[in-house]
Amino acid sequence: MRQWARRVGGAICAAALSFVTGCGSFWVYPGSLNGSTSSNGDYVYVANATTSSLAGFSVGTGTLTAVSGSPYTLGFVPTAAVVNPADTILFVGSTSQIYAYAIGSGGVLSALNSGSAVAIANVVAMDISPDGQWLFALDGNGSTLDEFAINSTTGLLTNEVQTNYSSVISGTVSKGNIKVAPSGAYVFVALGTAGDLVYTFNTVSTSGALSSPLYVAPLSSATSDNALAVSPNSSTLFIARSNGTSPGTLSSYTIGSGGVLGLPVTIGTTGVQPFAVVVNAAGSDVYVADRSDSTITGFSVASNGTLTTLALSPYSSGPEVSALAVDKSGDYLLAVANGGSPDLTMYSFDSTTAGKLDLSATIATGTDPTGAVALAATH
Repeated sequence: MRQWARRVGGAICAAALSFVTGCGSFWVYPGSLNGSTSSNGDYVYVANATTSSLAGFSVGTGTLTAVSGSPYTLGFVPTAAVVNPADTILFVGSTSQIYAYAIGSGGVLSALNSGSAVAIANVVAMDISPDGQWLFALDGNGSTLDEFAINSTTGLLTNEVQTNYSSVISGTVSKGNIKVAPSGAYVFVALGTAGDLVYTFNTVSTSGALSSPLYVAPLSSATSDNALAVSPNSSTLFIARSNGTSPGTLSSYTIGSGGVLGLPVTIGTTGVQPFAVVVNAAGSDVYVADRSDSTITGFSVASNGTLTTLALSPYSSGPEVSALAVDKSGDYLLAVANGGSPDLTMYSFDSTTAGKLDLSATIATGTDPTGAVALAATH
């Protein structure tokens, strides 16, 4: 399979160069990264589907400043984005390929692999293992999880394995999200109305071996598991569930031996259509993007995973808020709104009321409507 992937990847990459020739605002990075491209700054990148563009911003003290050249024009419609743990490469997925961009001084992006795709995949969601060696992509075919080995020097991806889970699940896959535990021991996959999968993962294995998945069936046919987050100590899994036009929920699960999940420790009520979830750097609070309500619901997290709604939650956000991230400093929460105006919103954490979000800055990610769909921050 690896040889097949390399042969097909080479052919696609040759063709993809003309596919992304329109990326006039990208400088093509010559040669190898050699671990020296990133300035180790605090940056956030937004993938815009409507304008097929990529916007980058430097995070300052309560400020967002566009990096030089932003927004960058893409030759494809982005679906997902993720930054590697070394903060040297931004990977951007589409419905057919994955592209890679070097993160340079000031957060400026330059295209790797001469602007050609670095892998073939129909990407719904992506995440990278904490050791930076493996990229996982949830495939839009509704049946496979793609695993790639990352060449940290060139950004090229080698297809190690495609795990087919169709025989394990019941129901039809809708939406989707993927999250690697900070410990690197587990890979969690949300499949919308089809429930969830839990893989054990060997981070020290040269093959990046995944176990056969444990299946977590959906709570009911009316619910959809849309998003996942894992506590910094990898002890708790959070699952955001929508329930039609009714308020959704955030459930916390203790992660047991072998990734086995018990019954939910607690279930908190969110707004309608919870679409993204993120945990703060300390693991003390968790936040859910309520897409239909254009709000963010916040919860404090006890040591046993119990959730308590934060003071003054939910917090107002952009229309159709769809993705969340915590910045590198851990001082700010960032949210992008698919409906735009504002496209990107930054919040600080209140100094007197624990966990409360305070508006710090808003900024456009291009000429609206940009259709922001994904958010990736440096670590």
